[in-house]
Amino acid sequence: MAPALLLIAAFLVFPALWVLYLGLTNYRLTGIAAAEPQFVGLGNLLDAVSNPTFWSSTWLTVQFVLGSAVIGQVGLGFTIAWLLRDRRGPLKRVVEGLVILAWILPSAIVSFLWVALLDRDGGTLNALLGIPGTAWLLDHPMLSIIVFNTWRGTAFSMMLYGAALANVPPSHLESARLAGASGWQQLRDVVFPHIRGHILTNLLLISLWTFNDFTPFLLTAGGPTASRRSWPCTCTRSPCRAASWATAPPSRRSSC
Repeated sequence: MAPALLLIAAFLVFPALWVLYLGLTNYRLTGIAAAEPQFVGLGNLLDAVSNPTFWSSTWLTVQFVLGSAVIGQVGLGFTIAWLLRDRRGPLKRVVEGLVILAWILPSAIVSFLWVALLDRDGGTLNALLGIPGTAWLLDHPMLSIIVFNTWRGTAFSMMLYGAALANVPPSHLESARLAGASGWQQLRDVVFPHIRGHILTNLLLISLWTFNDFTPFLLTAGGPTASRRSWPCTCTRSPCRAASWATAPPSRRSSC
């Protein structure tokens, strides 16, 4: 127990307390404030909430999380798991393999592939749709990163729901069918109650990961304007340009 507590204190408690301390100072990477940071209390927080970019980023982040995590990854992951639950053979393995492949590829690689897919000049998507000249990342940045993140992160939800559905007693579903329950009624009254814990856990994890996801920056570089940046992009660009760790979030201080 003692070694475990030491590890938790070293890698979780101390960094958290250090982050809180930095947030209450004017600590910077260079200059006098780097050597002798001054206590500013809630000044950094008040500066953030008084900045219009903060609220714009907040709303965009909510859209991103709802669109790509709650609706996209959770919904698509469950749909794939439900459709494949009783299937056997190569089709199931191929679909699962393709979905998982999108999840395990490095972010830099998949971002480059999607930039090529959505490129205005010679992009694959424009060629398939027959609409050359459409700049998806400039004209529809939120839609683009929502679709990208849904495609990239669906594998986790698919695997979790696949394991959860395997534990739903087939006899319960069969009884519901014999009682005349429709497909939706079977889901609502039999399946969802059995996997409710898995749904809540998945929603929590996926939402937290998406909220802190920096991959969209690789697609849009935080653009096309400051008013189109999610929290991770805003919280990285502003503190790093100002060389200030006091205003950077914990997960972004290492990137500065």
